Amino acid sequence: HLFEWQPALKNVSSSWDVGIIDGLSGWTSSVDDVPADTIARRFRYDVALVSALKDLEEDIMEGLKERGLDDSTCTSGFTVVVKESCDGMGDVSEKHGSGPAVPEKAVRFSFTIMSISIRAEGEEDAITIFQEQKPNSELSCRPLCLMFVDESDHETLTAILGPVVAERKAMLESR
Repeated sequence: HLFEWQPALKNVSSSWDVGIIDGLSGWTSSVDDVPADTIARRFRYDVALVSALKDLEEDIMEGLKERGLDDSTCTSGFTVVVKESCDGMGDVSEKHGSGPAVPEKAVRFSFTIMSISIRAEGEEDAITIFQEQKPNSELSCRPLCLMFVDESDHETLTAILGPVVAERKAMLESR
């Protein structure tokens, strides 16, 4: 989906049509003797967020309609509250099928859009137009990164999630 950040995100590619990224892109060596290209796959954070918002378009429009607003009301921007989650998926050694050997444990980093609010022209208080009814449901959870790593391996988790954190920080400094 086409979108643009103002100002452009720092240290993040300007290309928006990004699909699945190698979680350790740029690394030429391996981590703990595991080929780097088997370690992680992820989406760019802002691309995943825009995709999730696009998926919620009907709910957002319904929320505007319920409050007697139309989409032209949203001229001062909107606020999206996100809950992040990082959880171990346990032993996956029997699940990965054929291909290169992978570490036996996996970790998933994901997010849930908790609420969306807008500030209508001339209004002081924000108006919530979307609230996630089942925030702990698997259906509302958006996977961002899947890593074949033990959740107690903080060094590898930090290496993989470092760019995710940088993208999140860049989004906070833009619109």
